[in-house]
Amino acid sequence: MPAPHSKLLRLTLTTLRCCRFLLLATLTLNISSAVEAQTSPRTVSQAQNETRTAHALELARANPLELRAFLVRMPKGGDLHNHLSGAVYAETWIREAAEDNLCVDRANLSFAKPSAEQHPCGNNQVPASTAFEDRHLYDALIDAFSMRAFVPSAEVSSHAHFFDTFDHLDGATDPHHMGEWLDEVATRAASQNEQYLELMHTPDFSHAASIAKELGFNFDLAQLRTALLSHGLRDDIAATRASLDQAEAFRRQREHCGEKGEAAACRVEIRYLYQILRDFPKEQVFAQALLGFETASADPRFVGINFVRPEDSYVPMNDYTLHMRIVGFLHGLYPKVHITLHAGELAPGLVPPEGLCCHIHQAVEYAHAERIGHGVDVMYEENSQTLLKEMAALHVLVEINLTSNDVILGVSGKDHPLPIYRKAGVPVALSTDDEGVSRIDLTHEFVRAVQSYDLHYSDLKQMVRASLEHSFLPGPSLWSAPDAFVHPVAACASSRPGADNPSPSCSAFLKGSEKAQQQWELERRFRIFEATN
Repeated sequence: MPAPHSKLLRLTLTTLRCCRFLLLATLTLNISSAVEAQTSPRTVSQAQNETRTAHALELARANPLELRAFLVRMPKGGDLHNHLSGAVYAETWIREAAEDNLCVDRANLSFAKPSAEQHPCGNNQVPASTAFEDRHLYDALIDAFSMRAFVPSAEVSSHAHFFDTFDHLDGATDPHHMGEWLDEVATRAASQNEQYLELMHTPDFSHAASIAKELGFNFDLAQLRTALLSHGLRDDIAATRASLDQAEAFRRQREHCGEKGEAAACRVEIRYLYQILRDFPKEQVFAQALLGFETASADPRFVGINFVRPEDSYVPMNDYTLHMRIVGFLHGLYPKVHITLHAGELAPGLVPPEGLCCHIHQAVEYAHAERIGHGVDVMYEENSQTLLKEMAALHVLVEINLTSNDVILGVSGKDHPLPIYRKAGVPVALSTDDEGVSRIDLTHEFVRAVQSYDLHYSDLKQMVRASLEHSFLPGPSLWSAPDAFVHPVAACASSRPGADNPSPSCSAFLKGSEKAQQQWELERRFRIFEATN
């Protein structure tokens, strides 16, 4: 039996060896950390914070309320697919209708202008202000203007009810309220740590439409363009700029921008996409598209164009290829105007099988779309795998609208192509589409994405960064390679992205790029968020 002191000696030696090993490991970690801190803008503490934040998301995912509480604080970059009129909540429409002394038609739950001073509202109509005293009318209006409490039936589908909401609102879309709408969406965005919005907006184009009707359609697009311009199509641009000036001034005033204690909404940057309504005659679609390209060329606040309205309607389906050729033609004349297009907002049964053949393909190849809105039917398109490879190679981002796709198309869960896009390396970003109509916000879409597709923090962070990478803000990206958010450009290589004091060369670079400025701000927000989890 060994002597007690021998046991003690062996124990002491073992302890010393363990301590030596731990000491060497600690020294190695410290040396590695010091080297990484000197050679990489990303510090070890940042990596630890990011790991801890990722773990916090995993703990929160089991409870939807805790998950939302986590995600509402998370930086979300930009919402790139957001229709301004559809983003406004029903309660706002009712309030503004009452302020404008409009009437409500009880039969079809729509607004109408007064018919006369002494008897302002006609038969079966009441003043809009009546809704504030009549709970049933108030609830009925909200349900008519949104998807709240809607249950599809044989008479009315979810698809029909969704798009019918805009018909109900036709009598209330007075542009003088636009400043209030901007404030509403910016305030909601700020409350969720969003920093950038690209809002789809349709300025008045009645003059352009009348010119188009007079001229008719001509398949010689160059000749038709010349005729439209010679008839004064550009005259509409001045009115659009004046209307936007007024709306933005109202927003700044309401949010006290530039004053002490300004609202957080002031820090939400807004740009606009010119909406072209594609369910009209060919000559009107071309005239409005031309006006959109001209407006975006003249006013930097309009950073691109988009075609909107239900893709499955007769005219958009019948004229789709022509529409893509029109956009491609105008792109050749206005190459600096960015293009994003609603394409593939279709599903089996909504249109005949052959109708699913090629809308995304044509948007990318014919119209040179840099982004695709929805893209739901991608796996039903001809040569879908080739299309996915092409989109990945060209870095064509897909604007993902999960709730909208579920409500309008009945596509969700495993039937949605979001995982397929990600697997194929196609960049994606979450967006809201019509948050007021759907009664959601961007955080809701993040919660849905995490729960439906088992997304992790790194996945969300990639999509958030992609939203700004693929924004149409002017200037080069902060990152040296597209959609690889690892190394900043050479001018900022020695600076930690999001740092308060970038190097002189990086500061100069940032001053020359609005996009890079927003990306730098996003990294600052990530750093703060991850340090507090």
